Amino acid sequence: GAESNHAYEISRMKVFFSVGEPSGDLHGANLIRELQNQIPDCECVGFGGPRMRQAGCKIHFDLTTLAVMFLTEVFTKLPKFFALKKQAKEFFETERPDAVVLIDFPGFNWHIAKVAKQNGIPVFYYGVPQMWAWAPWRIGKLKRNVDHVLCKLPFEPEWFRDRGVQAEYVGHPYFDELHQRQLNESVVEELRNDSQPLITLLPGSRDQEVEQNGQILLQAAANVKKVCPNARVAVACFKSRHADRIRQWDAELQLNVDIRVDQTPELIEAANFCLACSGSVSLELMYHRKPSVIVFRVSNFKMRMAQILLRTKFITLVNLMATSKIARVQGIYDPDADQAERVPFPEYLTTVNVADRASQWLIRWVQDPQEVKQRVRQLDELCHRFAKPGASKRAAKYIATSLGAIRESGATDQEIGEDSKRAGECLSDAA
Repeated sequence: GAESNHAYEISRMKVFFSVGEPSGDLHGANLIRELQNQIPDCECVGFGGPRMRQAGCKIHFDLTTLAVMFLTEVFTKLPKFFALKKQAKEFFETERPDAVVLIDFPGFNWHIAKVAKQNGIPVFYYGVPQMWAWAPWRIGKLKRNVDHVLCKLPFEPEWFRDRGVQAEYVGHPYFDELHQRQLNESVVEELRNDSQPLITLLPGSRDQEVEQNGQILLQAAANVKKVCPNARVAVACFKSRHADRIRQWDAELQLNVDIRVDQTPELIEAANFCLACSGSVSLELMYHRKPSVIVFRVSNFKMRMAQILLRTKFITLVNLMATSKIARVQGIYDPDADQAERVPFPEYLTTVNVADRASQWLIRWVQDPQEVKQRVRQLDELCHRFAKPGASKRAAKYIATSLGAIRESGATDQEIGEDSKRAGECLSDAA
């Protein structure tokens, strides 16, 4: 009785989503499916992408088409963003959704959060911006406009709670995807069908990443081949145009590496070691227990900004998971320094070509099986702690429970709106 009554209490909910990145579209789709399991007759609407549409969300606009990287692109798309904000405001005023769920995409989503709060609608942020790493002063904005933060990384809730934010650790939704993924076993077998070590290069999924890091990864591989001529090298490319670019550089170095498009999971699984451009791929490398070196080359301007703004010792998510302290010591982390902390993945945030330094780690691993075993053990321990599936289910349960509590409290939309507005004003004053 009690359970079915509770289910009835939180049925017929309307949840508005705002999701702007392709990865967020994937996580949003998984969350929507879980929400529909948790809440009978849950209607999901809003801004998202094709995967969310497939999961049953009524998409008002495909926001993934506006995902931007460069400041110049932001300015050209501003009129569209303003129009979408206005559209959301009108929807909140007329349709009164029970909740707004934001995923990533902070620039635009701050505006959606503010408009939702002005209308007394509870706001949940799933995959909140990494404020602990960049620009922590934005916490005032978060406290004013977001009611619940659903954290992907284990150290985040404490950081947010210490600053007066309601935060819950649900886990990283990327692990849901990795657990569900089916590898092409014949490709893995083909790649493994050799007694010589395989080094997989991962130059990134964005054009800019490939341009800035692709050559460094290939040069590092060339260094390894000089010392370990039997080592095999493969490159996992996200797009065919990236593969064309890699082929140009490969021809100059005369390496004859194995270049493949759309086989990244198989190339990681088959690899003995990896050399990667920084990004969420580090979680995949941890999941597959692959000793890896991380390289992230940036412009001089971006490095200066990092030196001023970066508040963490590491840029790689796996290294952050491996350390209890997220506050950094002075200066950018140098894995080759005498007293350098031995995190799982040596990482280089740099403006220069670090092919020589990165390749030394790979050569050591090819030559020293004991060090490789120790790194695999370290990754295995992290996986047992953090690489659990179920983030989407935990997030959906948290949202459903929170909305059920609001509904059961008997508060009207107006009362929720007034409480929300008062809380926002108090937090604004405090911030």
